[in-house]
Formats: sequence, structure tokens, C-alpha cells
Amino acid sequence: MARDKRADDVLERDDVTAPEVEDFEYTPTEADGDMFGGTPAKKAQHFWPSLRRLLGLLRPERVKFTFVVALVVVSVILTVIAPKILGSAMDVIFRGAIGANLPANVPLDQQVAAARAAGNDQLADMLATTKPVPGEGIDFVLLSRLIFIVLAIYLVASFLMWAQGYVLNALVMRVVYRLRADIETKLNRLPLSYFDTRQRGDLMSRVTNDVDNIQAALQQAFSQLVQSVLTVLGITIMMFIVSWQLALIALIALPLSGVIAGVIGSRSQKLFAAQWKNTGTLNGHIEESYSGLELVRAFGRDEVMLAEFDDRNEKLYRASFGAQFVSGTIMPAMTFVSYLSYVMIAVVGGLRVATGQMTLGDATAFIQYSREFTQPISQVAGIANMLQSGVASAERTFEFLDADEQEPDDVKAELPERTDGHVEFDRVSFSYSSTTPLIEDLSLSVDPGHTVAIVGPTGAGKTTLVNLVMRFYELDSGRILLDGIDITELSRAELREQVGMVLQDAWLFGGTIRDNIRYGRLDATDEEVIDAAKATMVDRFVRQLPEGYDTVLDADGGSVSAGERQLITIARAFIANPSLLILDEATSSVDTRTELLVQQAMAALRTDRTSFVIAHRLSTIRDAHTILVMENGAIVEQGNHETLLARRGAYYDLYMTQFRGEDAEADAELLEAGGVQGGAPGVAPVADAAAPAAAAADAAAVDAASAAADAAAERHDDAAGSQDDLAEFAGEDRPAGS
Repeated sequence: MARDKRADDVLERDDVTAPEVEDFEYTPTEADGDMFGGTPAKKAQHFWPSLRRLLGLLRPERVKFTFVVALVVVSVILTVIAPKILGSAMDVIFRGAIGANLPANVPLDQQVAAARAAGNDQLADMLATTKPVPGEGIDFVLLSRLIFIVLAIYLVASFLMWAQGYVLNALVMRVVYRLRADIETKLNRLPLSYFDTRQRGDLMSRVTNDVDNIQAALQQAFSQLVQSVLTVLGITIMMFIVSWQLALIALIALPLSGVIAGVIGSRSQKLFAAQWKNTGTLNGHIEESYSGLELVRAFGRDEVMLAEFDDRNEKLYRASFGAQFVSGTIMPAMTFVSYLSYVMIAVVGGLRVATGQMTLGDATAFIQYSREFTQPISQVAGIANMLQSGVASAERTFEFLDADEQEPDDVKAELPERTDGHVEFDRVSFSYSSTTPLIEDLSLSVDPGHTVAIVGPTGAGKTTLVNLVMRFYELDSGRILLDGIDITELSRAELREQVGMVLQDAWLFGGTIRDNIRYGRLDATDEEVIDAAKATMVDRFVRQLPEGYDTVLDADGGSVSAGERQLITIARAFIANPSLLILDEATSSVDTRTELLVQQAMAALRTDRTSFVIAHRLSTIRDAHTILVMENGAIVEQGNHETLLARRGAYYDLYMTQFRGEDAEADAELLEAGGVQGGAPGVAPVADAAAPAAAAADAAAVDAASAAADAAAERHDDAAGSQDDLAEFAGEDRPAGS
């Protein structure tokens, strides 16, 4: 009830009046159309070049497009001629009605002369203009023929309009089909650096909403624009043919209508932009409230979120009210101008009919022309906004299509079906920005079948290093060799077929668990899928699901836990059977017990494969053949676990910090105090001692910490069991969540 009262308070406010809305100012910016990727752009920055290029999309369909224009032209001509013929039918009726009341035995010329002699000049002029046949009534044969012709004209014109709409829709769909295909192809040719510098919502808006907006502009704007312009021209010509005096009166409404459409239209466009902006803001707030509902409830921010909703909802209400109010005045204003013109034409036309200066049929035809004259003008005003929006979307789409693509493959070599996995970095340099160097002159050789662990602080370049192996980015200088072959001489597809990658963020596709695992190798059999699942601990929880491997997952894998999603991605890499394996924090989302099991499964996965493992938990990479410690894009230390610990450098600091939970300063104090026992910090510092004694205590502390860590790792290994125990565990029928 409290919530309803707040809504009622907003709706019942009487301070939102037309003058207040008129004072609302909003200047749309380029980003307004991209709020949350929800709305297309409103205004093109380079209208005419973009319009010409948009029309260029129709070039492959120019024959059909010309046919569409021809159909519109013929339809408009028929529609414009019909009122004139209908006016002729009105003349037949009027002439018959007058002729039936005239003496049949007196010629028309004598009756006209008699009327003038009697001083009734208006009647004489009307008889002379109408030319009725004295004594004869309405010619129903001629009248029926004219009515039939008018009906046939309208029927043919309607059919032609339907035909042009059908052809145009098919034409536009083919154009948009090719455009979407070009966009999809472009997506696969763009480097990752392009996506790194763009918002996801903006890209989604360009390839979805903007394309839909282009389709609407091509389907409606161009067809209606051609039809409206031709209708205005045709009606103008016919009005001058019927009566140039009345045509001048009708044209007075043209500049007045243009001013109304221009002033009110531009004002309403700004308000509609504000409406879409506030709509996006409100939608974003609702999305945040929904996705973060648990967090909102946990911190008791329900009322705060409701108050924020009220504020944004009221802004949307005010902007929407203003937009609808202002845009709603266009048609009444245009209608008023139309009625004003209609009244003037009816009065003047009636006087001209009464004075015999034009027939009644011409007058009725002209009145119909005047009523139809303002309608296409109003349509042109609305179409102009639609066309402008469509061209703006086309401009944004063309910017996407014109983006720099990744360097094309320069295939000079081929790999065998199964490589040895010898990877060599030869003086490699790379940076994301020319002003900020990251990796400089890095050299490294990784023997086949070895495991290389990469550790270091966030931003040190760990993930960048493996991304360079995958050719997600191109080197600034140097070479990366795979079995002695420069990877730039291989196609990207062939290179990546040799690599299996498990990322920190587990990504699943909409589909079954079976399909998600098989994505690593599309020709894998169901038996191979299950074997990969068993080896990576997936089988044990999949069999607890009602649908098993046929369980359908959505894009975010909401029906399984984060750790289970990660296990599925590991199974996906397992089934690919790659020569190179890249694991980027692959076990970060699994629990400790499952991590130990997965580590053994991944140890089997790494057998006879060159592996790059990025890890922050150093206990997971103690058995690596080589550990690289990176800082600021450079390898500052290199060696195995024992060697690096004994060196007491950067790796030692990372290792001691993790296993003792203290910062470097506290580590130094504890080491100096000799208070490390079993990997736990001491309780208090001791008095200063001589330098030799301190050094001895320090060395002893290092040995004690290393020994404690080794003992802990051994206990973990004992808990995990042997590989046979692992297989036995994978086959057990355990309850869900165990």
C-alpha cells in the first residue's frame, strides 16, 4: 500500500503543466542513443555521405528498386487523376438536374440569352459553363461508366501499392540479410583490441537495434517519402489545372504547415531523445535492482532503491509527458491549417461556381485535392525524422564495418596433425598502447611436454603472454615459434586448433551439457564426451541431474554452480586433445576438495602436452617444470619451485605472503625474530642480535616455512589419493552437493 501511495503521489501531481514541460531543455549527445544499448541513434553526424552509402546498399537490387519506384509513380498518378474523374461524374449529375428543369423545346443559347436579358447574369454564366441539355435528366449510362472508371482506378492503384510494398519488403529483407551477414563476417575479422575499447552495450546496439532501425527506414521512409513527394507534386499540378486561383489559396497553407512541422518537430525530437534517455536510465536501475536483489536485501537498501526508482520514474514521466504533449500538437495544428484552407477554398469555389467561372465538379474535385494536400506534407515531416534516425543508425553501422581488421593470414607453413609443443619466445615486445610499454625484449624457450607456470601481481602481463601465443594480439617486434615455425606464418585457425584454453571466467553456451563439452571437438562421440567428463569430475554431478547430459543450460549456466561451470569448460578443453594447453586460473571457482581432484585430472591432461598455467594460488603450481615470475611485463625470475624459494626474491615474497598471510614488512620482522613455526607467524619480536645470529635465524625461518609448505602439500596429496582413487571417486553415486 505504501508503494502504491508513492506512485499515486507522482501521478496526482498537478505541477506538471504544459508551460513547465516547455521549459525542459535537453541536448542529445552521441551517447544518448546507446544508453544500455537500448535505443538507436537519433541524428547523423554526416548525413549526406551516410545517406548516399545507405542508398548504395540498394545497388544490387537497383532493377527491383526501379520497379518499385515505377509502381509508386503509376499508383500516385492514378490516385491523383481519380478526383478529377469523380468531379466529371458530379458534373453529369448537376447537369442532368439542371437540364431536367429547363424547357425541352428551347435551345440552350436562347435560354442563356433570356437569362441575361432578365438581368440574371449569374444564372446565365452557370448555364453557359455547365451546358445542360434542356429537357434531359441525368445520363445514368455516362454516370455509371465514370463511377466504374473511378472504382477501377482506385482498385488498380491499391493493387499497385500492395505490389510495391511486397516487392520492397522482399528487396529490403535481402539488403538487410546481406548487411547482417557482413556484420557477422566483420565480427570474426576484428581484433580483440577493438572489443577491448568498446562497450558491449554499444556494440550490441550497433548490430541489432541500429540494423533494425535501418530496416524500418528502408521499408517505410523511402517508400512513403517517394509516394508523399510525388503525391504533393501531382496534386499541385492537378490543382493548377483545375483552377490556378484556388491553387494559390491552397499553397498558402504550405509554408505555414512547413513552419509548424519544423518548429514543433524539432522540439519534439529533443523531448523524445530525453524520453529515451530516461527510459534507459530507468531500465538500468530496474536491471540493477533485479540482478542485485540479494545484495539490496542484505544491506537493507530496499527503501533507497524504491526512492531512486521514484525519482527516475518521475523524470521519465515528465519527459514522456512533454514529448507526447508537444508532438501531439503537430496534427491538431496541421489540421487547423487544413480546415482554414478548406474553408477559404469552399467559399471561393462556391462563389466561382455560382458565377459560372468553374463547374461544380471541378469545385468538388479541388476541395478533395485540398483535403489530400496536407496529408502527405504531414507524412513528409514524420518521414524526415524516421529517415534521419535511420541514416544515423546507418552511420554507426558503417563505422563498425569500416573498423580496422586484424592482419590477414600470411600462410607460408603448415603444422603436422600433432605438434611436439616446443614454444619459443624470441625477443618479443608488445604493448597495448604505444605510450605504455608492457612486454619488452622477452626471450623464453619451453620444451615439449613441460609445464610453465606464470605468476606475478595483477597487471604484470601474465594473460597477455598467453594471448600472444594464441595470436589474439599481434607482436610489436620479435617472434613466437611453435616447433620452430613462426606462428605468423600459420593461419590463426590452424594455430588455435593446436591449443586448448581454459579461462578464469567460465563461459557456457545455451544448450545441453553434452553440447557444451562437445564444443571442444565437434566430431566427438557421446562416449568420448562422457570419458572427458569423467576425467574432469563433471560426470559425478551431471548424473545427479534429472536430465543428465541432456540438461539444458542457459547462457550464464544458471542451473549449475560456478565451480561446476568451470569443470565443464575444463572438460571442453580435455576433449579437444590439444598439443598446447593454456590454463588461466582454471580452478579459481572450485572448492578446495574438488580443486585437488581436478588438479590430478589436469595433471593427466597435461601429460605429453606443453602447458602454460597462470595461477595466483602458488600451491597449485609447485610441480611445474618452470615458474616464471613477471612484473611490469618482464620476467624477473625463472626456475623451479625449490630454486626460486632458495633465491629469496620476488617468488619467495609471493610464496611467503600467501602461506603466512602477512605483508613483506611483517615477514621481515617475523624472520628477524625467528618466529616462523610450521608456516605460522610468531607472536612477538625478540631483542636485536648480532648480524650472524640474525642471518642464521633468517635462514632457519626460510627452511621452516618451505618445509611446512611442503608438508601441507603432501597432506593435500594424501587426501586426494592416487589416480585410481580419483577414477573410483568419479564413478561413485554421491548425493548432489557432496
